[in-house]
Amino acid sequence: MTPDRRKSAHELLAFYAEAGVDALLGETPVDRFADTDGSVPPPERRRSIREADRVGVNTQADHPTPVSGEGMIFVAPDAAAMAAREAARSAKTLNELRALLDGFEGCALKATAKQLVFADGNPQAKVMFVGEAPGRDEDIEGLPFVGRSGKLLDRMMAAIGLDRTCVYIANIIPWRPPGNRTPTPQESAICLPFIRRQIELANPGILVCLGGPSAQTLLATREGILKTRGRWFAYQTGTREIRAIATLHPAYLLRQPLQKRLAWRDFLAIKKALG
Repeated sequence: MTPDRRKSAHELLAFYAEAGVDALLGETPVDRFADTDGSVPPPERRRSIREADRVGVNTQADHPTPVSGEGMIFVAPDAAAMAAREAARSAKTLNELRALLDGFEGCALKATAKQLVFADGNPQAKVMFVGEAPGRDEDIEGLPFVGRSGKLLDRMMAAIGLDRTCVYIANIIPWRPPGNRTPTPQESAICLPFIRRQIELANPGILVCLGGPSAQTLLATREGILKTRGRWFAYQTGTREIRAIATLHPAYLLRQPLQKRLAWRDFLAIKKALG
């Protein structure tokens, strides 16, 4: 293979890895619905198997229930959201919450991510930052905001005298969506009880929503981030009220560096609120 071809092949593999591809398919098609003895199930049975795989239910049970066995990774969204609410409510500490997320099978993103990205920083901190979802670097290291946008966030925090020892950082979605795509509304709804419980258990004095999706999800606003940023909101945990503010996501600032002046104003407001 010539150097140019080798370079092209390496770039193609890097593209696939960035897109979330982690398995190769054979050149010969395989009937996954065929029995091991070579017989093919009737069309009605094949349809029921496909439906079971789609919604993740056990068709052998008298009363279908969500399962997570081989070939049945997904559960029905409503059932998954209910299971998430019950699991999150049962967590008494952040460590318990992390353990519950490690064992939670209701979100399909877990199957494609390398690992859980739970949090970073000091859980006793006065300031908590919440983004939308991990990216490639975060998926590799298992920590939020460690890539280019994370390095920019570190510099932004340092400008007002903060670092990761005195802040707590998390995401609404704790698993990386394939190819860094935008999480679906169903995925966000399933993961929402966990981040709400995480905020409640961390109990910060100030909640900072990084980017529009985080602000819209946690602050119940439909406005875009340019209208939401810089405004103070009251975030209700169920046990107390937390002051919350939205600001521009560091990834957005890397694409639109002229908007850093707006984020700087937001961080000055955070500094003032910290006293």
